[in-house]
Amino acid sequence: MATIETVTGPIDPTELGTTLIHEHLLARDEAVHAQWPDAGTIREHPPHAVEPGGEYDEAVRAAERAVGLGVRSICDPTAMFLGRDVAFMRRVAERTGLQVVPCTGIYSYDHLPSFLVSRDADQIADLFVADIERGVQGTEIKAAFVKCAADEPGVTENVEKIHRAAARASLRTGAPIMAHSRPASLTAPRQIEIFVEEGVDPSRVQIAHTGDTDDLDYIERVLETGVFIGMDRYGLELYLPFENRNRTVLALLERGHTERMFISADSCATIDWFPPGVVEQMIAAGMAKDWHIGTVHERVIPTLTEGGMSDDQLETMLVRNPVAWLTGA
Repeated sequence: MATIETVTGPIDPTELGTTLIHEHLLARDEAVHAQWPDAGTIREHPPHAVEPGGEYDEAVRAAERAVGLGVRSICDPTAMFLGRDVAFMRRVAERTGLQVVPCTGIYSYDHLPSFLVSRDADQIADLFVADIERGVQGTEIKAAFVKCAADEPGVTENVEKIHRAAARASLRTGAPIMAHSRPASLTAPRQIEIFVEEGVDPSRVQIAHTGDTDDLDYIERVLETGVFIGMDRYGLELYLPFENRNRTVLALLERGHTERMFISADSCATIDWFPPGVVEQMIAAGMAKDWHIGTVHERVIPTLTEGGMSDDQLETMLVRNPVAWLTGA
């Protein structure tokens, strides 16, 4: 069985352990950060949620919380446009002992910079392959999976090109694909269709955020293709309330889909997308509740267990499935 790349080096799949499949140690606007690295100290309109240096401290706190709950690893799908910084991830991993599995890829709902607009899918795939085979951002840290996204605009021409690039990089390297999806826009069927057209085995594909819907017919149509699904936004009530997420997961477990599901929170230790105070306002308005890296163990697992989830089903979703998706074994 192949090794799994982490920011602190490759590990044997047996070392992966309990894994949260979709958590971010950092999410920030990388263009703003590059142009105004001190943006958090600009008092008039501070775009960052924390002062400089605070991002690391918050990421360490999140990682320590996860480790304290028994989490051994996370997959961090922070790709281009989400502020990927593998050196930052490595510092957090070395400090806390959390194993962080990094990605390559591009997170865009449509916009691409001129550099990518003028390149075809094969040329973009070359970038992803370099991250997987040579290392990310001038380091020896290698990406373990490819991230792409489709959201409210649907699978636009630009989005399709990135998906095809992700598929081609996957075929060239064996790395699996994580595809951000939007059930409300029914993006998953077309996303999967593109991967299959390119020759990717659906078992190497994870359709993230499938858990944003409780439409079991839609979810089972996605599952019928052979992909994995992410029930991975626990705490983000604005997309689907906690109780609905749990009912959906329990129904899917009862219907025999345990071996194709992950549970996670899509938490961000820090995120600079909103001015200070906005996230707190979202929480006060009920749009987010217990949205943090600890919510799966502190809230989700106890309620799923009360609903009838077995220990074996839990171990499958948190231990066996991550290994199967990452290695293809």
